[in-house]
Amino acid sequence: LHSTSRRQRQMCIRDRNSDKIAIFRRRQVGLIYQFYNLIPILNVKENITLPCELDGRTPDKSELDELINTLGLKDRVTHLPNELSGGQQQRASIGRALINHPAILLADEPTGALDQKTGREVLELLKDINKSGKTVIIVTHDEGIAKVTDRIITISDGKIVGDN
Repeated sequence: LHSTSRRQRQMCIRDRNSDKIAIFRRRQVGLIYQFYNLIPILNVKENITLPCELDGRTPDKSELDELINTLGLKDRVTHLPNELSGGQQQRASIGRALINHPAILLADEPTGALDQKTGREVLELLKDINKSGKTVIIVTHDEGIAKVTDRIITISDGKIVGDN
């Protein structure tokens, strides 16, 4: 998905130490994984707010509540990951990726571990996030998912071979 917003932040990370790179990633890049990567001993709310905890700050309560409601997880905030469906786990993962208002959202096969219906719901959620002005990049092997995006960049053997 390609955002119409052109707000860019420039930073040379090659000269940064690993701590500064970690901080940059935590604050500027939201990551969504195929297999969710939720912490099993943390509930939904704790998983979503983990990046804030790592950053030494408390998330705004009203903002957190709005995010949880948008994700459809209001009734699941105290549940552990193993008590959630795959779609609920992926939405919690999306919440964790969004909590710090990153400049870019990277989604690695975000529907790969989901059934088709739930996958479509997650894809719609990502499209809504993109429409709100957030840049969303989806990495996928699924041509069906690629076709619903605004831009498709095809990479083969590490080289860009197409940009539509």
